[in-house]
Amino acid sequence: MYSVVLHYGELALKGRNRPWFLSALTRSIRRALRGLKVTGVRATIGRIVVTCEDEAEWPEVRDRIARLPGIENFALARHAPLDLDAITGRIVAHLPDRPVASFRIRARRADKRFPFTSPEIERHIGRHVREVRGWPVDLSWPELVINVELLADEAYFSFGQERGTGGLPLGTGGRVMTLLSGGIDSPVAAWRMIRRGCRSDFVHFHAYPILSATSQEKARELVGVLTRSQLWSRAFFVRFGPVQQQIVLSVAPPLRVVIYRRMMLRIAEALAGQTGAQALVTGDALGQVASQTIENLAVVGQATSMPLLRPLIGMDKEEITATARQIGTYPISIISDDDCCTLFTPRNPATRASLAAVEAAEAQLDIDALVRQAVDTVEVETTAFPPRGDRVAAGE
Repeated sequence: MYSVVLHYGELALKGRNRPWFLSALTRSIRRALRGLKVTGVRATIGRIVVTCEDEAEWPEVRDRIARLPGIENFALARHAPLDLDAITGRIVAHLPDRPVASFRIRARRADKRFPFTSPEIERHIGRHVREVRGWPVDLSWPELVINVELLADEAYFSFGQERGTGGLPLGTGGRVMTLLSGGIDSPVAAWRMIRRGCRSDFVHFHAYPILSATSQEKARELVGVLTRSQLWSRAFFVRFGPVQQQIVLSVAPPLRVVIYRRMMLRIAEALAGQTGAQALVTGDALGQVASQTIENLAVVGQATSMPLLRPLIGMDKEEITATARQIGTYPISIISDDDCCTLFTPRNPATRASLAAVEAAEAQLDIDALVRQAVDTVEVETTAFPPRGDRVAAGE
């Protein structure tokens, strides 16, 4: 048997609301570890302790916890009774069997009734480790940090720590609807909102059967990766080709891309009304493509009355790509596909469209009918992690 000791970051600053945030975090931890040999998840002073039976499952436990929002860091920890000599003996018995250039002890007393202070604990254990292994102490840049945590009923020790996702627990930030393409940017935008405690639904616009179904398959894979962070996802697949065909028949080429995006927001808003989402999310980054100038972003955003969140707006492509690699969406995003945005794309799209010109062009379209048509033919799929069987249609 072993434990995982998890520390949270900004949750500690939530004051009277902290119990609510902590309850959400423990609930998501239990769900994330479903199917593994976990015997307990309990919140204690400043940390959460997960008790596990089978140490062979640690790699899977580590991977699941690392993706979960709300956790700053965590470590595989072993138990010891609340006795300084017993703690020291247990640590010495479990020291890594490898050369270590330097080390330090970092002790924390959650229960101040323990008769030794944290510095006294560190000196006592550090002296014994040095005597046994001969490793030098380095308090500034140690190769190995041995963490000792003393709680009210038991002590825990660990060798090093794993980095968590940080942010806020699932469900504490509300629900959003993310416009998910098959590219690099929008999955990162979704992840950044999930990291802030939001649960994200997804809407993917495709041009099948005019174009291939590759973009849909990519979207499903991206949703699968993001679901490892938020545990349950719902994705809406919208046939956007017919909408684009109507726009092509009525709108001059330079304004088409802006009007495509305004239609996407209107459709996403209609779907958000069905799911209870409180805001729309896009992967826009200022100046990255022609449709993402300030003028075009302003005109596009006025198509919806919902809050429109653009978490990548000030990031450059290298920053976005680095995050995509970190969260595991990059290898999927770079697969070549027939994205609906490439269909009927004009050679010279407007970079500074005026609202008056766009609204005049849209007056030639039956906007409400196009939105209804798209919403009525939408396909909905749900994905869960840990998986509970094959992907199923919503409501089944």
